[in-house]
Amino acid sequence: MKAPGQAVLLLAFGGPRSPSEVEGFLQVVSHGRPIPPARLAEVAAHYEAIGGRSPLAELTHRQARALERRLAREGGWRPAYVGMRCWHPFIADTMSNMAEEGIREAIAVVLSPHRTEASYDRYVREVQACQRSLGVRAPRVEFAPPWHAHPLFIAAQAQCAQQALDRLRATGEADAVLLFTAHSVPEEMARASGYRDQVEESARLVAERLAHERWLVAYQSRSGRPSQRWLEPDVRDVLRGRLGGEASAVVVVPIGFVCDHVEVLFDLDVEAREAAREAGLRFERAPALNDREPFIDMLATLVEATTGDRAR
Repeated sequence: MKAPGQAVLLLAFGGPRSPSEVEGFLQVVSHGRPIPPARLAEVAAHYEAIGGRSPLAELTHRQARALERRLAREGGWRPAYVGMRCWHPFIADTMSNMAEEGIREAIAVVLSPHRTEASYDRYVREVQACQRSLGVRAPRVEFAPPWHAHPLFIAAQAQCAQQALDRLRATGEADAVLLFTAHSVPEEMARASGYRDQVEESARLVAERLAHERWLVAYQSRSGRPSQRWLEPDVRDVLRGRLGGEASAVVVVPIGFVCDHVEVLFDLDVEAREAAREAGLRFERAPALNDREPFIDMLATLVEATTGDRAR
């Protein structure tokens, strides 16, 4: 057993846990950001369409509990905490709880496969701000290394994609295109971080593992000013345009996401599915990783490797 002063900290974006939280969540997300009010109203309607809540917090806690069990099997149990950047449990509250419970060191994993200023650096800065606030009580936090090309992440995504391909093949559809999606970000942000290259590498590695030659990458869920250039092509444009007439079926793989939430359950399952229908395409969406065993194995491997690096 590891000393009780050591822990894991899983970091994610957050989402409303009930219909009553949607407005407050969107206020937090939009604070200080140039998101058009019409876009916020649109997102609120998206939450309403999927039941008024996001399963993200519940799923991230399930990942934490599964990770604890996986680490315990290897004799390296440690508590796994969950902190959200934009909703409850906020990172600040979680880190305060960690300090009160005697946690002195933690391995942090940002649950975003592909790094940008928004998807990684902001989490690091938030943790650092919390450490300054807590002072000498603050846990020491080390962040896990990049994992967008980690063999276990690729294996987990390939497993999910294969399930969707198998569903199509069971109906006689054997020639589907794999369409990998990730969250669109401003082009300037993407260039500064190598984000597009990371997404492309993840997609290529999954396609190679499946020996599937027909694949593309698209982006989804952009939210900035209409005048700002964001990564393209949009997944719906690809479905209606490039694939429409060139393929009979598509498997959409949300490779930029590790949990079901509004970007998957609405932007893909509703909007992208409708775009595929309009184009005459059979549509399957690969399941999200959530707390599937291969992904939990990858998280455990990251924690163990980072712990080993510390010891050297």
